[in-house]
Amino acid sequence: MAARPLARQRLRAAGTDAEGYRAAAQRAAPAVVSIVASRMTARRNPQLDDPHFRFFFGDRAPEQQIGLGSGVIVSPEGYLLTNNHVIEGADEISVQLADGRQAGARLIGADPETDLAVLKISLDRLPVIAFGSTPGLKVGDIVLAIGNPFNVGQTVTAGIVSALGRNQLGLSTFENFIQTDAAINPGNSGGALVDAAGNLVGINTAIFSRTGGSLGIGFAIPVDTARQVLESLVRDGRVTRGWIGVEPRDLTPEIAEGFGLPVKQGVLITGVLQGGPASQGGLLPGDVVVRVAGRPVDDTAALLAAVAALKPNSRAVLGVQRGARALDVNVVIGERPAPKVRR
Repeated sequence: MAARPLARQRLRAAGTDAEGYRAAAQRAAPAVVSIVASRMTARRNPQLDDPHFRFFFGDRAPEQQIGLGSGVIVSPEGYLLTNNHVIEGADEISVQLADGRQAGARLIGADPETDLAVLKISLDRLPVIAFGSTPGLKVGDIVLAIGNPFNVGQTVTAGIVSALGRNQLGLSTFENFIQTDAAINPGNSGGALVDAAGNLVGINTAIFSRTGGSLGIGFAIPVDTARQVLESLVRDGRVTRGWIGVEPRDLTPEIAEGFGLPVKQGVLITGVLQGGPASQGGLLPGDVVVRVAGRPVDDTAALLAAVAALKPNSRAVLGVQRGARALDVNVVIGERPAPKVRR
């Protein structure tokens, strides 16, 4: 008999959790939209105007390729966050809200190096998601993924934060992903990853899959990164980052031993762009960068992120190990060149 009160307590606890997730979903889901990006795969052939050509080959209109994804409304003015790969190369972008309303979207700007893009729609009474904070997120926290997988309609899945700070995945230049086991599938890209209170903590961007379906390993861009990109694109139409013009390589124990270095962590500089910021500051091939503006750097991803966070034309001190000698190198930070846009 004693087991029954315990069972009821467990049911009540489970019910409380379920209601909590339901409240989070109800709070966040209205601000998550479906995105259709249309791309014309070919331009009209001028020979189509020739009746003899049409007689033999028929009327061949340019084919239209459809890309499906998700997005998140982040302001009452109609700004949306999504993935760059969802809308890249699109000729037309349309958005459907959870309440059924539809609107054409205008591209405000894109940042391929984080795989983020900002769109704008013109509708009244827009639902807006609340921003969370990445530093407060911990492994094991409950998260919900909201989007439009496989174009079946808005879907909510639940899981936990599996890992933080995932990088070197080859998905984008700047990687600091949240990993989750909440089911993320094709079409979820650009959708929301929210915490148990319904606050946005990430933009779902990719899955690890051998079949195209969810295997419980999904990745989201942290909301703090997304917010910085959003503000830059809305304000300036582009994202500005620092750059020093070097070819870096992770410092391995074998390399450190081969060079006789007293340090075990840092980034080996294998090349320096002639006339670039690092070259003008006195950085040399073979130097090992261990700090950027007082911030330790243990690998190439950390060096890239630390330099990118610096403002162009500002000065920064790089802590360098040159053989047995430790020294500081003063560098005037340049502006990172924009990546080439794929057509």
